[in-house]
Amino acid sequence: MTQHVLGYDIGSSAIKAALVEVNTGKVKASATAPQTEMSIQARIPGWAEQDPQDWWRHLVEVTHCLAGQDGVDLRQVEAIGISYQMHGLVLVDRSLNVLRPAIIWCDSRAVEIGQQAFDAIGPQTCLQRLLNSPGNFTASKFKWVKENEPEIYASVHKAMLPGDYIALKMTGELLTTPAGLSEGILWDFRQQEIAHLLLEHFGIPVEFIPELVDNFSEQGRLRQVAANELGLPAGTPLTYRGGDQPNNALSLNVLDPGEVAATAGTSGVIYGVSDELLLDDRSRINTFVNVNHHANRPRYGILLCINGTGSLYSWLKQNFMAPGSGYAEMNHLAASVPVGAAGLSLLPFGNGAERTLDNQNPGAQLDGVDFNIHTRGHVLRAAKEGIVFALQDGLEMMRSLGLKTEKVRAGKVNVFLSPLFCEAFATLTGLQ
Repeated sequence: MTQHVLGYDIGSSAIKAALVEVNTGKVKASATAPQTEMSIQARIPGWAEQDPQDWWRHLVEVTHCLAGQDGVDLRQVEAIGISYQMHGLVLVDRSLNVLRPAIIWCDSRAVEIGQQAFDAIGPQTCLQRLLNSPGNFTASKFKWVKENEPEIYASVHKAMLPGDYIALKMTGELLTTPAGLSEGILWDFRQQEIAHLLLEHFGIPVEFIPELVDNFSEQGRLRQVAANELGLPAGTPLTYRGGDQPNNALSLNVLDPGEVAATAGTSGVIYGVSDELLLDDRSRINTFVNVNHHANRPRYGILLCINGTGSLYSWLKQNFMAPGSGYAEMNHLAASVPVGAAGLSLLPFGNGAERTLDNQNPGAQLDGVDFNIHTRGHVLRAAKEGIVFALQDGLEMMRSLGLKTEKVRAGKVNVFLSPLFCEAFATLTGLQ
């Protein structure tokens, strides 16, 4: 009997699922929900929130979509893995109810909190032990809740990453991983333990952090109530969880020094693997413990993130295109315009504080518009070129740290579906 595993990706635009044959690695079926991008709520400029229960609702939907495809029998699923949007904060009470919307990766409210901690604890201490400034990451977001929503903070039982919450819904187990905590700046690399020095600085009890498990391990089994919702066998083990960018690198077989993964979903990311501890004293580029890291075989994930990539293209689709227009049409229009978009430029910084810009949030900027020349095609081309230049700028920062960038792998999804974008990216970065 053919063995199958089921993988979920908890993104900020959509929930994706794939049924994979273990022996061949072949994707037998895949699905996405919802069919239009999930919204990101910004009650105040610079904020970005989503309801974790929406993630679960769409995960149930996408599982049912898989089950409805020809030849799919979800009773054959023998293990489950979860990939998830990094740096988010989900808070639950003792009854495991969500206390507030998740503060997700591109939310900017905690920038000042993270900078204050960086200065108070000391830049060298933070870089050597946390690998980054606390910046705008999960720990700083939790401190923001403590300071600004004391009634919610008083009810907190556990603080989790998005993938931890989905795993909780599946198994009933409150668990997290060292790699995940590293991505939230909640892991002390030197001590190989939860980051007590930062939690103590913030006045947050360590008891709020779930129990630790390895990324690759049995992390609970599908409980009956979740199995009933999903249509999967009760008792199916959950055997993997990882942040979306290290997981993207893993799926592209980017595991060793010199290898680089690229993606351009809601955000644009270049993720390199290094066996050397490379640190940016301004935290424009971030270093995390990679999912295949071991003390005797170190592997670090060196991450560049540009928030406004797919989010920019989605905004253009919603506001510049006729109803019913798709990304294929947008790609065609952009490709019909010469290189340089006739002098039009579009900077893609409109989705929260940008790390490469020292956590500034200048907003997206369209410059050089000539009413007698420029069309939608020029704007679309300028958007693609602006994204590529922003990624190249960050790539140069990565290289200045000593990251080897010999070859890049990118999945043929999202903005990388555009031949124009792929050509521009390869030409400007010099990556093969």
